[in-house]
Amino acid sequence: MPEIVQTVARFGFLVLLWLFVFAAARTITRDLLAQRRPAAAGGPAAGPVSAPPAPGNRGGRPQAAQAAQWLVVTTGELQGRRFVLSGQPISIGRAADSTIVIRDDFASNRHARVVPVDGQWMVEDLGSTNGTYLGRARVTRPTPVPLGVPIRIGRSSFELRP
Repeated sequence: MPEIVQTVARFGFLVLLWLFVFAAARTITRDLLAQRRPAAAGGPAAGPVSAPPAPGNRGGRPQAAQAAQWLVVTTGELQGRRFVLSGQPISIGRAADSTIVIRDDFASNRHARVVPVDGQWMVEDLGSTNGTYLGRARVTRPTPVPLGVPIRIGRSSFELRP
């Protein structure tokens, strides 16, 4: 093979290698920035979170637990599935013993749980790495869940429905 062809092939391979490195770095940067955006949208996590008011709830009182009959998966791998709210705590995570098992790299083994407390449903983060969000706010303590407000865990979202 002539020497000029070998030299051009080497430089071509070197260019392709660097293009691959830059594409990989760009993809990693995009993924990292996409993970930070939801936390930034909710504002600083300095204080406790309060849930946004539920639609049609003008009296300022929390929705009764009896009004919510279903926990519906609105996005993610289990989208469209409904789970009956029977008055028992519902654990959500990757662990096999969770009530709702989600296969999501952004979810912890024991990520969050939804529990009935004093006539209303509460969401509680169980020390997850990436956090649990109610609407746009990060959950830092047990927080009441109004009907129709999304609970976000990784790439999955859940809502309480009547």
